[in-house]
Amino acid sequence: MDLFSDKRFLSTIHGYERQLAKLLALLLAVVIGFAVFELLVESSIKIAQFQTDWFNGGLIKLLDRLLLIFIALEVLQNVTAYLRDQVVQIELVLLTAMTAVARKVIVLPPGTESKPQLMAGFGVIMVGLAAAYWLVKQARRDQQHN
Repeated sequence: MDLFSDKRFLSTIHGYERQLAKLLALLLAVVIGFAVFELLVESSIKIAQFQTDWFNGGLIKLLDRLLLIFIALEVLQNVTAYLRDQVVQIELVLLTAMTAVARKVIVLPPGTESKPQLMAGFGVIMVGLAAAYWLVKQARRDQQHN
């Protein structure tokens, strides 16, 4: 009956979680590598053929793809931090979320400024994320002083 004891069961589940996290980290690393390679190849080809139309949406597209790769890298950092420390690093998660919202704001298509509810929504989300990040940092600082 020791096979189904709580300690053994939880240990098995914990090991399974770690193996899944490792698999996801590896998959994400491969995807990020291919994304960077694709971005480099496509950008190099466009630059070599003088097909860059930076001021007609091309630069925004490039920034969008770059920021998306940075967000994926942050997610990979979240997974590796989980593997290292066995806890979800809420500060990293909040920073990743703020980067994702900032990306959406940076690459807003022209004409979006005529949608005040959308703009206000992004503002509320960003203020909420920033407040949550500040609260987490304050709580951590208070824990270190006690």
